[in-house]
Amino acid sequence: MSQVLLIEDDPAVREGLHLALTRQGHGVRAVETGEQGLAALDGVDVVVLDLMLPGMDGFEVCRRIRATGTLPIIMVTARGDDMDVVAGLEAGADDYVVKPVQPRVLEARIRAVLRRSAESTGATDVERHGELEIDRGALVVRRAGEPVALSPTELRLLLELSGAPGRVRSRQQLLEAVWDHGFLGDSRLVDACVQRLRSKIDSDPPRYIQTVRGFGYRFGPL
Repeated sequence: MSQVLLIEDDPAVREGLHLALTRQGHGVRAVETGEQGLAALDGVDVVVLDLMLPGMDGFEVCRRIRATGTLPIIMVTARGDDMDVVAGLEAGADDYVVKPVQPRVLEARIRAVLRRSAESTGATDVERHGELEIDRGALVVRRAGEPVALSPTELRLLLELSGAPGRVRSRQQLLEAVWDHGFLGDSRLVDACVQRLRSKIDSDPPRYIQTVRGFGYRFGPL
């Protein structure tokens, strides 16, 4: 049974999601502040995080979680068409849902991030691209010999792009392959994750993950 940490200050929303996720078979730990959430991370498999929290807001909570590990984070935002989404993704969130939250949508997002977190390609070869080393069997990435800490989504994106060097992948193709999102997926998920991944493995200008304007991205060391 997966363990979900729900950080939500609205009592009605918190209680409703707690009940829905419990019925869907998850263990749920529900708290109302960011400080309480950071103190309750032990043993958690995924965090569902409201951005608009009193005191320490969700952006800061997200940054602190991401700075110390690869725990999957799904953010909850009241608006889906403004800078909150971009800022939350740039802070390290793996996915997002918009209020009012539909429990079935949240459940699908949770299962998707948990699947990405646990998935292994089964390959045993080690790829080397310049100073970048990708061990697909061990799911370990090194840059100049040093391990690189990637979130499950960042790792899945890198594996997807590096699996076919030189091949251009559209944002929609990446949404379907990495996030399991269909036609209505949000391309901001891809752009924000690429930005975070580049900050960890790439240089300026990018050497490994290159933007193909008007279409998407390709992997290919220059």
